[in-house]
Parts: sequence; C-alpha cells; structure tokens
Amino acid sequence: MLGWLLAALVTGSVVYCCLVIIGARRYRSVRPRPLLNAEPISILKPLAGLDLGLESNLRTFFEQRYEGEFEILFALRDPSDPAAGVVSRLQAEYPHVPSRLIVTGEPPYPNAKVWSLHQMTLAARYPLLAMSDSDIRVTPDFLSTVAAEFQDPALHLATCPYRAVPGPAFFSQFEAIGMNTEFLSGILAARLLEGMKFAVGPTIVARKSALEAIGGWDRVKDYLAEDFVLGQFADQAGCGVALSSYVIEHHIGAAPWRANFAHRLRWCRSTRRSRPAGYVGQLFTNPTPLLLLLLWAAPAWWPLCALAAAARAAMAWEVSQRTLNDPLCRRRPFLIPLEDLLSFAFWCAGFFGNTIVWRGRRYYLLRDGRFRLLPS
Repeated sequence: MLGWLLAALVTGSVVYCCLVIIGARRYRSVRPRPLLNAEPISILKPLAGLDLGLESNLRTFFEQRYEGEFEILFALRDPSDPAAGVVSRLQAEYPHVPSRLIVTGEPPYPNAKVWSLHQMTLAARYPLLAMSDSDIRVTPDFLSTVAAEFQDPALHLATCPYRAVPGPAFFSQFEAIGMNTEFLSGILAARLLEGMKFAVGPTIVARKSALEAIGGWDRVKDYLAEDFVLGQFADQAGCGVALSSYVIEHHIGAAPWRANFAHRLRWCRSTRRSRPAGYVGQLFTNPTPLLLLLLWAAPAWWPLCALAAAARAAMAWEVSQRTLNDPLCRRRPFLIPLEDLLSFAFWCAGFFGNTIVWRGRRYYLLRDGRFRLLPS
C-alpha cells in the first residue's frame, strides 16, 4: 500500500512538472507591445540597513534609460541608518534624477515595509508606482518594459519574476537554486491553470487606483506576505493582475547558515499561514524526495522514478535556463537534487511553529496570514 501511495504522489509530481513546462512556454510567448506612451513613474524603495551590494543595486535605478519622467523615493525609519549615506552619495552622483529621502519614524503598522510604502505613496507625484526592495538590481530598460505593459488599460498590477543571485555564503547558493527552479515553477503553474490572482516577489508595479480599490495600504498592514495579499485583494476588486515579462535580479546577500535557515523557515511558515491549501499542495512540486522514497519502499517502480527524475530535470531547465537564464544552475546542476532534499526538509518543518523573527523582532502568525508583534 505504501508503494502504491508513493507511486500516486510521484505520478502527480510528473503531471505538475509537465504543467510547469507548458506554463513557462506560454509565459515566454507573451511580450508587451512597443512603448508608445511613456507615462511618468514613481519608484518606491523601502530601506533598512546596509544590504550586500546596496549601492550597486540602487545605482541601477538611477541609470534608467526612459523616455518619460520618473522619480525615486527612498524611505528610512531612522535618519541615522547607514543606508542614508548611500542614498546621499547617489543623489550627488546623479543630480539630474529627481529623488527624495523620506524618514518615516517608528512604524505603527505590524509590517514596517508596508508603513514605508504607505508614506512613499502619499509623497509620490505619479499614479504609476514601481515598488522594489533594496536587494533588487535591474537593467536600464526596466521602466520602459513595465511602462509598455501598462499601456493595456485593463492592467492595474504586475508582479515581476526574479532570478536569484547568491552571495558569498555557501548556503545562499542552495536558496538561489530553489528560487530559480522551484519557486517560479509554482507561479507559472498557477498562472496556467487559473491566471494571476496574487502577487509575489520583491518588485511589484501598480497603479494608485488599484491600491485605492482594495482600501489602501491599511488593508494589508497586518500581513507578513503583503505582496501575496496585495495581488489577491486587487484581483478580488476586479483589477487586472499580471506576471510581468521583465525578470529582475534578486541578490540574496551573505547571511551565515543560521540566519539563512531562519529566513527559509520564516518563509515556509508564512506561506503555510497565507495559503494553507497551496502549502500542502507543494508536496507535488518537488518529485526528488518522493521518487527516492518510492525507490526505497518499492524498487520495482524504478521506471516511474526515472520518468519523474527526467521530468524534474526538464522542468528545472525550462524554468532556470529558458525562462530566467540563470548561470548558477547552468554551472552547478548537481546542486539541484541536493536543494530539492533541503527544500523538502524546510517544507516539513514549516508545518510546525507559529512564531517568526523578522528584523530582530518576534511575531506570532495568525491563521489568516496576519501577524502581531510579541513582547520582547
């Protein structure tokens, strides 16, 4: 009976891999029309401390080759934050780019990032907002690409897929491989089956009208996964949500293994609370541990295991190479099955515990995806 159960799960994983491959090809077939109306854009950058490569990341937003007007807004909780010095240097280096630094003070929202975005949205001059984390790097055509997509009047919010770039820490390579072969796979499969009814990732482009339609930033201030529910609420409000054709670079950083593991566990617990059914369904998204269990329990099923391994390899290639053009997976494909096993371990661990530590503060995750600060 165990062999038959595992065989059914592995078969489901093979079907999932096929769906991802189809979804990736459909995603790549859609490209925006040429840019005719370069509407003005406000770039919103919440900052907190010195991320690895922060100055290089921010510089790419100052170096946009865009026909229209754009501005860059930065938000810091404390003016003594060392990131303020990085912003000042870049403002002096690029005086022709309109930019402002906003000091928000202590956030009254549980999600401090949402408070920063709220303050920058109030100060933004333009109705189209490009909200991007501090660890993101883009090419000079970023604004042109997303502006071309937003020429569609039905589009109100778009989430950018990302190619994870590891830092010098060893375990950041495993995290990057997981993001580039597994995380985007789930998005592509969901997009294929039901369309984009959510937003994910560290860069989201949205119209102010979409934020107004969901009730403003106050609506998502209590959620840890504010990006996911932002897209979810926008879809429920009748706003068009899309997966952008522009792939950003997400630079993971150089956290030691303990901090890296804590981050991944926080991510799993947050996903479990935000999408409980989808979290259970992640069992099918990673066939490697399932096929190994099947080989152990019922070796006679080896042909199915070989098929599942081939499907996993094809899915990883389709997503990491043809969709993201990821050099890490191309150089070190032997790390992919090891990351699959590590990812499965984190997935199992994510079912336990309801507390997380985020930026030095401890929070309790509620059943609906919201969270609250715990006393120190």
